Amino acid sequence: MVPVMPDDPRLKLAVQKSGRLTEPSLDLLSRCGLKLSRGKDQLMGFGENMPLDVLFVRDDDIPDLVQEDVCDLGLVGLNVLEEKRLELAARGHPARFQCVRVLDFGRCRLSLAVPEGVAFGGLSSLAGKRIATTYPYLLGRYLRERDVSAEIVVLSGAVEIAPRLGRADAICDLVSTGSTLQANHLREVETVLESHAALIRTPVALPPGKDEWVQRLLKRIEGVQQVRESKYILLHAPRAALAQIRRLLPGCEAPTIIPLEGHPDKVAVHAVCRENVFWETLEDLKKAGASALLVLPVEKMLD
Repeated sequence: MVPVMPDDPRLKLAVQKSGRLTEPSLDLLSRCGLKLSRGKDQLMGFGENMPLDVLFVRDDDIPDLVQEDVCDLGLVGLNVLEEKRLELAARGHPARFQCVRVLDFGRCRLSLAVPEGVAFGGLSSLAGKRIATTYPYLLGRYLRERDVSAEIVVLSGAVEIAPRLGRADAICDLVSTGSTLQANHLREVETVLESHAALIRTPVALPPGKDEWVQRLLKRIEGVQQVRESKYILLHAPRAALAQIRRLLPGCEAPTIIPLEGHPDKVAVHAVCRENVFWETLEDLKKAGASALLVLPVEKMLD
């Protein structure tokens, strides 16, 4: 008789091995409290203080690894996720991975671009043209929905040089800052998809121990995202100026007001501001009567 092996009690999370989401993903996990042990060239990291191991893989493999229950979780870009979803649907296999959290990093866009100096009179001007991309399903859907017929040239990389090589008249590629387009004398003309990072999970029901850790991880991620731009402000203020000062505090709901010993007409104000605090904000607070202003970063927060 073949012995039944017990379920692995450790969660497996897939992240991009090398690319724009790698460092932000690891930073998020670190902020969630994970201490990861990993050698320089190892493709798996071991969570020292959490039952969580991290697999470093190609980003376009992550949806399959999660869907096939090889990994319990995956951190992946929406561009990859939606391309895989459309590919599976085209093959008659609906996607089974589940998106459980939208994340606040990895923002970019999948855009159409044409060579500088080439006239662009709207999307219809690309009818009959060749468009190079690594996202044929997303591009194909975008064109079909707008009744534009064009030839999609599928490339595995170096999409931005396709027009110069004579392989395409336009491209559809990811854009973050636009510097790559400028370097290749291309200009952005249409946005196909706004993208960001997302956390996905296996469609298979997890054992209670694993599911508990997934829920804990989700709460920690929420806590990290809540304070990404948040600041903790401490200041002294005249009681008479409190109303104005509260209005000036960005994204603050209910500051803590503490009497100052020996100063009946003044208070200390402690507030978590959920929006960025600029120098102009501090200057306005100062004009309103605030003093002893101190701004601190917020590392973690649970409501």
